[in-house]
Amino acid sequence: MVGMVQEAVVAQEAQQQTTPEAQPSVQEPQVPLPTGEYVATGRRKTAVARVRMRPGSGNVTINGRPLEDYFPSRYHQIAVTKPLDLVGRRQLFDLVIRVDGGGLTGQAEACTLGVARALKLYDPSLYSVLREAGFLTRDARKKERKKYGLHGARRGTQFSKR
Repeated sequence: MVGMVQEAVVAQEAQQQTTPEAQPSVQEPQVPLPTGEYVATGRRKTAVARVRMRPGSGNVTINGRPLEDYFPSRYHQIAVTKPLDLVGRRQLFDLVIRVDGGGLTGQAEACTLGVARALKLYDPSLYSVLREAGFLTRDARKKERKKYGLHGARRGTQFSKR
């Protein structure tokens, strides 16, 4: 009986010694440190956003103004930083964005696309996450042009019986 217990203890010690070598250690995926500057362009309707993503502390500057000043609406503020929040890199980067054309919503969504494209340049492994969330898809909808003979793009003249 004592011999069986000794054999079991010896076998257990041998297993403990070989276990770390036999099983590869599971590590959290390393977040690559940002180096340099990542530049990307986002568009929506007639708005064009040029995004520069630099290593920093999470500051967002749009046309030389802080995010909260340029986009007073919380909806637009969230739209600009949503790709960074999705991948958990908000505090790693400062964003410097130049945006022209369009209205506030078009500009905010153009910034969203630009930030997502810059993140893809920073770490190509984020592509699938950003693609599934729909941040890398350019929204191609634009205002339809007015046609001659009509009052608008599709609105015709009112029918007159006489």
